[in-house]
Amino acid sequence: MTNIASLMMALAPQEGFNDTAIAGIKVFRSSAYGSRGPMCYSQGILIVGQGKKRVYLDNQVFDYDPHNSLVMTVPMPLECETFASVAEPVLVLIVDIDLPQLTQLVRLMDEYHQVPGDLNETRQPGYFVAANSDDMTCCIERLLQAMQSPLEAQVLGRPIVQELLYRLLALDNAAPLYALALSHTRLSRIDKALSFLHRHYSDSVEVEQLASLVNMSPSAFHRCFKEVTASSPIQYLKKIRLNKARELLQLQQLKVKEVAQAVGYESPAQFSREFKRYFNQSPGASGKAVL
Repeated sequence: MTNIASLMMALAPQEGFNDTAIAGIKVFRSSAYGSRGPMCYSQGILIVGQGKKRVYLDNQVFDYDPHNSLVMTVPMPLECETFASVAEPVLVLIVDIDLPQLTQLVRLMDEYHQVPGDLNETRQPGYFVAANSDDMTCCIERLLQAMQSPLEAQVLGRPIVQELLYRLLALDNAAPLYALALSHTRLSRIDKALSFLHRHYSDSVEVEQLASLVNMSPSAFHRCFKEVTASSPIQYLKKIRLNKARELLQLQQLKVKEVAQAVGYESPAQFSREFKRYFNQSPGASGKAVL
């Protein structure tokens, strides 16, 4: 076990998500193989200390592992496969992206002419895979070491997270992270629409309403939305509703009809059909989700 894996293991005594001394940072641990299945990833940086995760997204397949981190600049429904065992559990450090901190850092880099100049000219997906440089690995290790002590975590945590963001921004493929911080980019506009959808997923939402919210024409909005999320707005909303429904079924003793209504379905029968098609199991048989 590497030092990074050992430090993560110390912070993750339990299976699943483990809180740390720094708000917005968790460590995920799983000791079992997880077959390919749908779930919703939140906006954040995912750093693997041990094991491997494989992501399937719109005909693309990519891994993140101890050599490659995954940066989600927007929350996205996708499919994931987990490679882990009792002997070698998967360990993932999850760092929320603090948008004010990122914006402040990008403004500083702009003063030094380090911001890419073609952010609105090229396609900006809502994620990228970051090859872990030596500087980034050193930063991750120092962050994990600081989190072993609540005092050190409070004193050193935020500056080290800022350094982590800086190391990511220095990568050649970090344009989506820059685009998130700059208000005029297409990705940042789509992020605003996604935030609205996640707050109002149970309401009736029209594409025209979302396009108007971010000052785009419906056709341009639809095209940019798919560039960022690999889904149409309607597909994305359906996936969010179904993922929220699975959370409710796992956490609360609710009837299928109640869950269907809670996530915006008028017809429980339609909800059950779409849930089974998406998760390959009925709402009543829904098992526990993993990262």
